[in-house]
Amino acid sequence: MTRNLILGAVLSSLVLLLAALSFIWTPFDHAAMNIPAKLQTPNAQHWLGTDHFGRDLMSMIMVGARTSIAVALVAVGIGMGAGVPLGLAAAARKGSWLDELIMRGNDLVFAFPSLVIAILITAVLGAGAVNAIIAIGIFNIPVFARITRGAALSLWEREFILAARVAGKGAARISAEHILPNVMNLLIVQGTIQFSLGILAEAGLSYVGLGAQPPTPSWGRMLADAQTMVSFAPHLALVPGMAIILTVLGLNLLGDGLRDYLDPKLRVARA
Repeated sequence: MTRNLILGAVLSSLVLLLAALSFIWTPFDHAAMNIPAKLQTPNAQHWLGTDHFGRDLMSMIMVGARTSIAVALVAVGIGMGAGVPLGLAAAARKGSWLDELIMRGNDLVFAFPSLVIAILITAVLGAGAVNAIIAIGIFNIPVFARITRGAALSLWEREFILAARVAGKGAARISAEHILPNVMNLLIVQGTIQFSLGILAEAGLSYVGLGAQPPTPSWGRMLADAQTMVSFAPHLALVPGMAIILTVLGLNLLGDGLRDYLDPKLRVARA
């Protein structure tokens, strides 16, 4: 295993562990206010300090991790669930009206930045974690469709696919039994990357008030709340900022390591 894979797995596992642990334990109630203890710097009682309402930042980070992971995970699931079949269908019908329709739809979505699309969708549907999931998931669909189509096209000319066609198998059966298993490694790597982008998108939506709503903690909203207090309480911004940075870094390293591990050609080239 590569160094990137190990480091990425460690960082990602740590975030997942904190999120899972928050279901059964946090140092304090993440929503409990304690005004006399507000704006404390990290100490023995409050490991990461407290915010302007006296809420424990460690508890908020743990519950916020749960929120970010849930939103990003479901959004990636939506993208894969819809995008992969569309990509397989486009590759199987290369050059047809279906292929053109799918790819032109992809181009239309890619013409706009992902965060702008997410903001537009949540602005129309309303703020909230569910609408954030829908917005991020919609942008993930063309990503997985294009990745799947590109990988599948190179396989349709392979000998084992030609043999399956001679044996009388239809395009749908070939896509499910032969194409999909051979592109799954690529989809796993891309899914890891989109997962990290989903966490960034959720933080961005929460920052502008369109993500998870109070009292549910969110890393992006913690950053927004801290922006007017950075000069005298920098830990309010540093704590959620570092949480986002380390999570995204871990997932990107994990994706890069998985790519090397699952692709023998890249593994040999870097050896």
